[in-house]
Amino acid sequence: MLKTTLAGLAAHKLRLLLTGIAITLGVGFIAGTFVLTDTMQNGVDTRFARSADRVDAAVVHKQGAAEGQIPADLLAKIRKVPGVTDAQGMVRGDAALVGKDGKVIGDVPTAGLSVPSGKLLRYDITTGKAPAGPGEAVVDEKTAKRQGFHVGDTVTVFDQKVRPHTFKLSGIADFGIDQDAGYRGAVGFDPATALQMTGQKTYEEIDVAGGGLGDISKVVGGTFDVVNGKQLGDRLAKSAGADMKIIRTGLLLFGLVSLLVSALVIYNTFSILIAQRMREMALLRCVGATRRQIFNGVLVESVVVGIVGSLFGLAAGAALGGGALAVINWLGADMPNEGLSFAPRTAVIGMVVGVLVTVVSALLPARAATRVAPIAALRSDMEPGSGRFRLGWMRTTLTVLLGGLGLLAAAYGSLGMEKGETAMFLVAFAGGLIFLAVIALMPALVRPLGGLAGAIPARLGGVPGRLAVENARRSPRRTATTTIALTIGVGLMSLFAVVAASGKATSTAQLEKQFPVDFQLETHLGDEQKPVPGALVGALRKLPQLSAVTTMQEQEVRVGDSDSHVGSVTQSSLGTVVKPEFKGGTIADLRPGTMAADENVAKSRGMRVGQTVRVATPHGSVPLKLVATVSGDMPLPTFLMTEADFTRYFGAKDPESVYLNAKDGQSDQARKAIEAAAKPYPAVKLTSSADIKAEYTKALDMVLMIFGGLLGLAIIIALFGIANTLTLSVVERTRESALLRALGITKRQLRRMLSVEALVMAVIGAFTGCALGVVFGWAVTNSMSKSSVFALPYLQIVGFMVLAGAAGMLAAVLPARRAAKTSIVESLSA
Repeated sequence: MLKTTLAGLAAHKLRLLLTGIAITLGVGFIAGTFVLTDTMQNGVDTRFARSADRVDAAVVHKQGAAEGQIPADLLAKIRKVPGVTDAQGMVRGDAALVGKDGKVIGDVPTAGLSVPSGKLLRYDITTGKAPAGPGEAVVDEKTAKRQGFHVGDTVTVFDQKVRPHTFKLSGIADFGIDQDAGYRGAVGFDPATALQMTGQKTYEEIDVAGGGLGDISKVVGGTFDVVNGKQLGDRLAKSAGADMKIIRTGLLLFGLVSLLVSALVIYNTFSILIAQRMREMALLRCVGATRRQIFNGVLVESVVVGIVGSLFGLAAGAALGGGALAVINWLGADMPNEGLSFAPRTAVIGMVVGVLVTVVSALLPARAATRVAPIAALRSDMEPGSGRFRLGWMRTTLTVLLGGLGLLAAAYGSLGMEKGETAMFLVAFAGGLIFLAVIALMPALVRPLGGLAGAIPARLGGVPGRLAVENARRSPRRTATTTIALTIGVGLMSLFAVVAASGKATSTAQLEKQFPVDFQLETHLGDEQKPVPGALVGALRKLPQLSAVTTMQEQEVRVGDSDSHVGSVTQSSLGTVVKPEFKGGTIADLRPGTMAADENVAKSRGMRVGQTVRVATPHGSVPLKLVATVSGDMPLPTFLMTEADFTRYFGAKDPESVYLNAKDGQSDQARKAIEAAAKPYPAVKLTSSADIKAEYTKALDMVLMIFGGLLGLAIIIALFGIANTLTLSVVERTRESALLRALGITKRQLRRMLSVEALVMAVIGAFTGCALGVVFGWAVTNSMSKSSVFALPYLQIVGFMVLAGAAGMLAAVLPARRAAKTSIVESLSA
């Protein structure tokens, strides 16, 4: 039996190839994920190791302790340790760099770092030299390139007190795998200047050249760890590798989806192969093969397919990992590449998972192969699974149970329970249950859905079109298993498309409802938001292009038993420009001597409307009556009082934010006027509602594109499943196709018939996936928050179905060509 099985595989190489393609793609994704993340991690480890080699010892915080808490006086003590030739404290903070347009770069300030000279310089200075005094600085390569900075230029940097300082650029630096510096850019100073510019009082690390670890440890005591250069490199690489674990986990989730789709394709392929080889197996039974031998023969075939497919998958994974890293670096990530890393673990996991998935997928078909009696299988009966499908009592019970539980869980998660993370997890669980119910029910849906999907092709395609529709409908189990793989990929893509569209609609609705403003001015320097200069507000109020200038003041004080932010909004704008959603009380209740509170904060502190709360002010504690609670969805102070009360208690303060409305038809002119007025204030950032919407939309579109790309592999595997099914079906229907040719159907009509059959199967899968994706997209959106707005991206949904149909027809090209090329006489005699 073993020789017979291996001989059969050798004689049907195309069948082996088609069966193994799905597992090749699935294993390729898994292996590619490990190759990509291992290569990135290896590059990080190598670069940090080279950097840390320059350090003989380092004083670092203990594992799990807060960073940046090493006192400055410890540096002086370490410098006095015998044998120490140099010691430098590593400083990190905020230092906002001004670009060539006169405005602070980015939405968050650039990082301010210390760049020591000498042996302890851990960063690479690619051009120029390290800063040698208080008047010199370096910037990172990306910022220099984007802003057009060169060595010798004069740059302006704000310190923590929003005071401008000018520096001469002494060099351009590569700060390595520093995620913070890579994200927001960085400015480097000598250590003393870095302390002054960032406002830091402590160090996040002290690097030491010379000296013994023991002597340094005695000075440091047990508060901090003292490590050598290698240990420091390991620590730095491990901290940078945390994100690598997240990336690996996320990619592996998509890899598991691909393997699930691969398993469905493999199962369907083996089911068809077993059905086609019933007579062959019956003959083996007649000449003495036992059921166990037949079962084992199919399993041996699945093991061979799994091994071959997995080996090709490992090779594909190496190519995918290297290609993905090249694309990531091409997009500007600048990840270090020390050569592809293909760990033994990658090969072991890929082989084990690939073979295991293939064998498990073949178990049911192998068991079915042993159930047919030899004499019954020798008859030329219809293939198993053909004809009208009827739900058995077990499948009906399973469908009702899973579907009912799923619907109840989805309804409760989206409509009944409190919105948030728990509700979203419940909806996701419900989605899994309903999907299992759909898998069980799918064979019964094939005929009605096939009739619906094939209505137009059957009418326009003539006899070949009608035959194609009937071919897709006559084997419900086979068609269901083929299309369910496509349902997974299209369903997940539809789900993400609906969630993304709903996210855009929600943000737009919130923006228009609560802050119907055209422009916003803020000053973000450091960890805290800084005030907008009052002189600028006065200049803005004089601009004829603006219809409203709204300011928001804030002050952190003690309210009741806790510290909180109290503030006010321009009185004339409250309720007209700024429209908070009142949960308790009304806007009319907010008068002098009263205040409103964020509903969540009020609830957590046990405050209620009508209660009197004491608020600390520079003139003493004052009682204010809580008259209203507002929704926490708005960027308002935690406690809101009238503008008159705020000025009385805290004096005239510069606002934290300024909101501006342009007159009708003067938006462009207003923007230019605002930019001109704000030009003397480099730290003030201007954003418009259109900018915010565009940025949010761009971010969501990018996420959708990434998810679409990752799920695209599952869809490709599903399309291979359609091509595989059609190819095996062509072999199975050799005599039938020859008879149709003999009756007058041309080669072109035969190709059209198979293309329409693939189209019908693809549309069935895509339609089911889109329906599930839209329904659960609504449920997920509704479970996120009370303010979520559902939006249906109908053009994208229609696009998914059109693309799936077109891809299905494309998958039918090779099987159709093969069917058309076969000789009529040879086929009739087969």
